[in-house]
Amino acid sequence: MSDEIFSKLIPTTFLLVLGIMEAMGGLYLDDKRTKNDFSIELISLITLPVFIQPGIFLFIFWIGNSLFFQYDNSLASISIWWHFLAFIILDDMMQYWWHRLSHSNRVMWKLHRPHHVVEEMGVLVTYRNAILYYALMPGIWFSGILVFLGMGYAYLIYLPIKLVVILLAHSETKWDRLFYQYKILHPLAWVLERTISTPSTHFAHHGLTAEDNVSHPNGNFGNLLFIWDIIFGTAKITRKYPTKFGAWNRIKEPWHVQLMFPFIKSKDKRSELHTLISKDDYDPSIDFKAYDK
Repeated sequence: MSDEIFSKLIPTTFLLVLGIMEAMGGLYLDDKRTKNDFSIELISLITLPVFIQPGIFLFIFWIGNSLFFQYDNSLASISIWWHFLAFIILDDMMQYWWHRLSHSNRVMWKLHRPHHVVEEMGVLVTYRNAILYYALMPGIWFSGILVFLGMGYAYLIYLPIKLVVILLAHSETKWDRLFYQYKILHPLAWVLERTISTPSTHFAHHGLTAEDNVSHPNGNFGNLLFIWDIIFGTAKITRKYPTKFGAWNRIKEPWHVQLMFPFIKSKDKRSELHTLISKDDYDPSIDFKAYDK
C-alpha cells in the first residue's frame, strides 16, 4: 500500500467508525438534522478532499514548476522535524487565525456559517463550510508550497494526525469524558486539553450562547492544536458540554446557497446570505443573549 493511500485511509476509517458509533447511539435519527443538513455535510465531505485541496496543490505545482522550478524539493534534505514545525506554524496556526477571523468579520462569517447553524454535533459537522472558505484558506496554500519545497513525506504523516484530531473533536462519542471521570487521569487530561482540540473544548465553541457558562462561541478556535487558544488568550476549559448548539440567525437556506455563497445568494431578503454586506448582518462576535429579547 502506498504512503499516500495509507495517509488518506486513516482519517477515512476514523470518520466511518465514529459515524457508525454515533448512528448506533441514535444521533442521526432525531429531527434536528434535516435533509438539507445532510446534503451540506455529504457534499462538503467530497468537495474539500477531492476537489479543493488537490486543485490548490496542482495549481501551486504548476506555478512552481513553471516559474520557480529551481526550488522544487529544495528543502527535502533538512530534518523532518523542521518539516513538521513548518506545517504546525503555516497550516495549523494560520488556520487558527483564519477561523478566528471568520468570527469577527461579517463577510468571512457568511462563508463559515454552515459550520455553526447545525443544531447538534457529530463527525459530519467537521467539513461544513462554504466552498470559498476552504478555497481561500491560507493553510492549504501554504501546505501546497511546503510540499513543493520537498516536505511531502512529512505532510503524509501530519495531515492524517490533524484530521483524526479534528474528527474526534467534533464527535458525539465525547471520548474525553474518560479522562475527567477518573482522578488518576486528571493530570493527563490537563495536558491533553491544553494541547489538542477535544470534544469538551470544541463543543464549547459550537455552543449557542456563553450565558450557560460552558459555551464559548467566540473562542476555542484551535483545530489540531488547542495551545494556540492558550497562547493567544481565547481559551475556555470547563470539562463540560453545552446542551444547545447553533447560531442565533437560523434562517434556513438551501444547501447550494450555503455552500456556494456569494456566487449563489438567498432569495430571502431577511437572510444574511441575500447580499454580501448589509446593515442587518449577523455579528458573530456578539453573544446570542444580546439578541434574545
